[in-house]
Amino acid sequence: MEHEKHTPRSGHTFHIPVMGTGFSIDTPLRVAKYGISSVVSLVDDVLIEQMRKFHCHRAGEPYEEIDGTEEDARAKRITAYLNLVDHLVKKQVTDLQASPFEPGSEITRYFEMLPQAAAPRRLYDEMLACSDPDEKAAMQDKLRTLAVPGSIDVNIMTKLDCATYRAGKKLSKEFNDGMAALRGYAKSTLQSAIVFSAGMNQQLYRYATQFRDFFCDESGFIKKK
Repeated sequence: MEHEKHTPRSGHTFHIPVMGTGFSIDTPLRVAKYGISSVVSLVDDVLIEQMRKFHCHRAGEPYEEIDGTEEDARAKRITAYLNLVDHLVKKQVTDLQASPFEPGSEITRYFEMLPQAAAPRRLYDEMLACSDPDEKAAMQDKLRTLAVPGSIDVNIMTKLDCATYRAGKKLSKEFNDGMAALRGYAKSTLQSAIVFSAGMNQQLYRYATQFRDFFCDESGFIKKK
């Protein structure tokens, strides 16, 4: 599914930051459907591949292993995992939007988790108080479009710059851990943001200019920030 430009924000005033390499590795699959943004670490591609296998099997999605000995395996693993998470979250949101406005439903949970001051939550409260059936139905249709997912952001530690070797030969700098992780994210379907942490790495920052998703299009939209 093509990304939607300028997707509205859910109304939450917090996000779940990156926590180590594993604690928030699949957080988006648990909270993004409720409009909560979170940050995934791109440090450990072995763990990332293991999580992709787990969630593919759990969701009934096809899985084909990306072996660590493959060329550019690190970037490929990261792209494949992020694409899977993006796909599964979009499916979760579609199911949530289709659920009925009744106690305990997913869409009810979505809006009741929003802060009272958020515009979507105020409309939800107005819908609950509305007594006119047609007006209530119109409000519900509007609310379904406002049930948007949280952002699936990613994190790269800028000091993660180890060289990569194949058959005893040092590969070019584009295959360093940090640059491979950036490439993996850049080639994914995600519409989100990348968080650079733990120092400066001008080489890594310059590498971002090689991918068009980090630039605005003719309308000013930037897919990856």
